[in-house]
Amino acid sequence: MGALPLTLIVSAPIAYAQTDVAQLTPILVSGVDATLAAPYAGGQVARGGGLGVLGTTDVMSTPFSTSNYTEQLIRDTQARTLADVVSNEASVRNTTSTGSFSEDFQIRGFTVNSGDVGLNGLYGLTSSSRIPTAIMERVEVLKGPGTLMYGISPNGTIGGNINIVTKRAEDEPLTRLTTSYESKSVLGAHLDMGRRFGDNKQWGIRFNGVYKNGNTSLDGGSQKLGLGALALDYRSSNLRWTLDAYSQRETVQNFRSQNGFHPDISYIPSAPSGHRVIYDGADLLIRDSAVATRLEYDISDNLMVYGAVGYRYGATEQDFPSARTVDGVDESGNFRVTNSWYDAYSRNKTGEVGARAKFNTFGIKHLLTVSGSVLKSEAGSFYLSDPSGRVVDSNIYDPVPINPMTGSRQSPTKTSENTFTSLSLTDTLSFADDRILVTGGLRRQQVKTDNFNSHGGVTSSYDESAVSPLFGIVVKPMENVSIYGNFTSGLTTGGTAPMTAANAGEVFPPYKSKQYEAGVKVDWGRVITTLSAFQIDRPNAITDPETNVYSFDGEQRNRGIELSAVGELQPGLRMMASATFYNAKQRRTQGGINEGNRASGVPKSAFNLAADWDVPWVPNLSVGGRMIHTSSMPYDAENKLTLPSWTRFDVSARYRTNVMGRAVTLRASVENVLNKRYWLSSSAKLTVVTAAAPRTFLLSAEMEF
Repeated sequence: MGALPLTLIVSAPIAYAQTDVAQLTPILVSGVDATLAAPYAGGQVARGGGLGVLGTTDVMSTPFSTSNYTEQLIRDTQARTLADVVSNEASVRNTTSTGSFSEDFQIRGFTVNSGDVGLNGLYGLTSSSRIPTAIMERVEVLKGPGTLMYGISPNGTIGGNINIVTKRAEDEPLTRLTTSYESKSVLGAHLDMGRRFGDNKQWGIRFNGVYKNGNTSLDGGSQKLGLGALALDYRSSNLRWTLDAYSQRETVQNFRSQNGFHPDISYIPSAPSGHRVIYDGADLLIRDSAVATRLEYDISDNLMVYGAVGYRYGATEQDFPSARTVDGVDESGNFRVTNSWYDAYSRNKTGEVGARAKFNTFGIKHLLTVSGSVLKSEAGSFYLSDPSGRVVDSNIYDPVPINPMTGSRQSPTKTSENTFTSLSLTDTLSFADDRILVTGGLRRQQVKTDNFNSHGGVTSSYDESAVSPLFGIVVKPMENVSIYGNFTSGLTTGGTAPMTAANAGEVFPPYKSKQYEAGVKVDWGRVITTLSAFQIDRPNAITDPETNVYSFDGEQRNRGIELSAVGELQPGLRMMASATFYNAKQRRTQGGINEGNRASGVPKSAFNLAADWDVPWVPNLSVGGRMIHTSSMPYDAENKLTLPSWTRFDVSARYRTNVMGRAVTLRASVENVLNKRYWLSSSAKLTVVTAAAPRTFLLSAEMEF
C-alpha cells in the first residue's frame, strides 16, 4: 500500500491546452502540493501517478501500463461516480449499470469489485457499493496484478488496481458551487471549498458537500444522496501530514437489478428498455463513513519514513427480490421471482509503515523501500427469503410488482473476520544516466480468516501465507521512447473444499495469478501512445469428477494486446483512443469438458474513442463525443449462449463565461444518445447480467466565487 516518495521526479508542469508541450528535463520538487504529477497535454490525464510502495512515478519510467485521470476530466465529463471515470479505457469495462446496487469493473478480463478500490494507497476505506467523484483529485488505474505494490486486496483482485487520490487545498483560495440535473429529475448541488493558512501556507483545508434528490430514469425510481468530505493537511520542508474523513448516505427506490437466465434456454433474449424496472420494489439504503491519516518525515535528504492508518464502517439494507437459477429468464423474457431482505455491514481497520532511501553503489542509483501493512476486516449479514414462499410470475418486458416482504427483519450478525498482514521490500536501480531502470521486489502476505455461524460459533478457520514477486524493466533508447516489461503475480485468498468434496474442509493457501507483459511507450510531445501485450494466468477451483477431490487445478488464461493514444492532437483538440484484443481461454478444466473454450464474460475486442474540441469560431465553447464498443462474449462456460455486442455513443458541450464577474462553466451531456438496449456481464458473476441505462441527460452550472 502506497506512500509518497521522499522527493518526486516529475516533468515541469504543462498547462491545460498549452500550445508548446515539449518535455523538459525532470526537476525535483517537494511538499504536499507537489505530490501529484503534472497534467499532460490536454489536461485529461497526468504525466504519472502513484504505484503503492514504488511511489509516484512518471509514466515513461513505469514498467506497467497505467492511466491517471485528472480532476479536470472528471468535471468536464460530469462523472458522477468512479464508474464514469474508468470507462474511458478499452481495457476497463463496467460490469454493472448506472443505478445498480453496486459498481463493479473488469480490467483485462478479470473482475474488480468496488470494495477493492484503494483510497490514497490504502485498501478497505472505500464504499463497497459506489464512490462519488466529489472527493476525487485523481483516479489512478494500474492494469495487471498489483499485489506487490499495494498488497492483497480484500476480494483478491488480479486484473488491475484502481486508486483514488483525494482532493487537497490548493495555494489559491477556492469556492466552487455546482448545480446539476440528471434525467429523469434528479437535482443536485455540490460545494467545493479550499483554503490554505499560515505564513508559508503550510496548513490546508478542503471541504466537499453534495446533495442530490429526485426521480431516476427507472420507472418509479428515485435517489437521495448526501455526502460530506473533509481533507486537512500540513506541509513543511521535511514534514507532511494529511487527514481525510467522509460520510455518505444514499437511498434508492427501485435500483437496476441483476438477472440470471434459465439453464435450458437456446438463446439470450434481447435486453429490455433501460427505463424498465424488472423487479419492482427493489429498494436500497447505503451508508459509509471513513477516516484516514498519513504522516511522512524526511530524516535526511536521502531517507524518508512514513505511516498511515484508516478506519471505515459501511452498511447496506436491501429489499432484494431475486429469481432462482431454475426460475431464470427464458427466451420470451418470462421468469419467477420471490422477495427477500439482504442486509450487510463491514468494518475495516488498516495501517501501514515504511521507509524509503536513496543511495548509490558503484555508480548505480537505488531507490529502496521497505514497508509493512495490516488490514483487518469484519463482515456480517442478514438474509431472509419471504417466509410465505410466495412466487410471482413476471416478464422482463412487462414486469409484475413483487409481493411485499413479511417476517421479522433482524440486525446483521458477524459472518467473517479477515486479517491481511504483509512485509515488502523493493529496489529500483537506475543505470546509464537513467536510461535503464530495473525494479525488483518481494511481498510476503499472511492471510487469516475465521467464518462464523449465526450464533457466533467458528465454522472454519484459515491461516496461510504466500510470497508475491515483481520484476520490471524500462529501457529508453531515445528520450521519448520507453520499452518496458514486467513479471508480477497477484494473490487471492484461498478457498475451502466444500462439504460435498472428498477432502471437505481442506483449506488452501492464497493462490497466485501470474502476469507477463511487454510494451513500448512513445511520447510524441502532445500525444503519448502505448502498445502492450500481456498474459495473465489465474487458477480456478475444480472438483475432479473421478476422485471428487476439490483443488485449484483449473486455469483461466487471458492474453491480450492493448493500444492507446491520449493527449492533444493540436491546440484545442483533445483525444483519448484505446483498443484491447483478447484471447481468453479455459485450461485444465474439470474432466476436460470445457477445455479450450472461451472464458465467459470476456469479449474478443473492446474499443474507446473520445474527442473534446474547442470550437475556434465560438470563443469558450467546447464540444465532445465518445464511442464505447464491446464485442460479443460467451455467457456460460460451455459457450452455448452468447451475449450480443454493443456500442454506446455520448455527446457533450461546455461553455465558459462570466456572470457578475464570476467564472461560470455550463455543461451538457447526453449518454447513450441512441438509447441502445444491451446487457452488461462480468467474468466473475457468470450467471447474471444487468440491463444498460437508457439515454440520460446531464446538465450542470459551475460558478467560482
